[in-house]
Amino acid sequence: MATTRMLVNRRKAVRNIKKITRTMELIATARFKKALDRATEAEAYTRKITEMAADLSASATDISHPLLQKREKVRSTLLLVIGSNRGLCGGYNAGILREANQRLGQIRSENIPLHLELSGKRPITFFRYQGIKPERTYTQFEDKPRFDEVEEIANRYIDGFTRGKYDRVEVAYMKFLNAARQVPVVETLLPLSQSSARDERPQEERPVEYEFLPNAADILQELLPVSFQVRLFKCFLDAAVSEQIARRVTMKQATENAEEMIKMLTRQYNRARQAQITKEIAEVIGGAAALE
Repeated sequence: MATTRMLVNRRKAVRNIKKITRTMELIATARFKKALDRATEAEAYTRKITEMAADLSASATDISHPLLQKREKVRSTLLLVIGSNRGLCGGYNAGILREANQRLGQIRSENIPLHLELSGKRPITFFRYQGIKPERTYTQFEDKPRFDEVEEIANRYIDGFTRGKYDRVEVAYMKFLNAARQVPVVETLLPLSQSSARDERPQEERPVEYEFLPNAADILQELLPVSFQVRLFKCFLDAAVSEQIARRVTMKQATENAEEMIKMLTRQYNRARQAQITKEIAEVIGGAAALE
């Protein structure tokens, strides 16, 4: 049986761990609130500009834009994996990397050249151990991704897609649905889909008829790149808020486990102390009886 001194030291260590996990839970909660506000603000704008781009593309049937062209034969695919820089967030990274690995397997089975880019130290470390070398890595995106940083990446993807370097651009990330549900997904961002946004619109909303001034080509030339930039930015925002939710839940569970362990160690300490006192009393009584 463990001595009382060992139990006291273990209980003290667990209490220190509890303080750390509780602090990290509070920090994650604060960051989650800020990240959620940013994601919520961007969600309405992203949805509306995507719907508008889909409506305009469908209305201007005589206009063809490079970002809307779906290649019959895919000769090259770019996959961006968005993970976290830090751990202690449960199965957040594991879910994303599992989806990304499955997609990599599908692409390899189709013998399609792959361009891999990674965001976050965890995905970078994972693929390094897998022996897969990415073309580019990013570690600057934390819980507050900036649009200007994402815009630079988006413009490079647009340029590569229009020049034919990529026939398809996909993103593996944790999609934020609500505070209780986030799912790892692999989404195709390029070519832009004309039907997805229209299909997701509520049925009571009627399609809008548009008149183009000065012309449809100029409007689409400005609107479609912005639509892609905003969708890519929304992926980073979803990833940020999902990471903070996962970390908050994980640290809360760790704090509760520490509390249970403290209670268990306290019971063991009380039993050990009681046994020690009983033993000492028995020794005193035995010594007194021997002197009689």
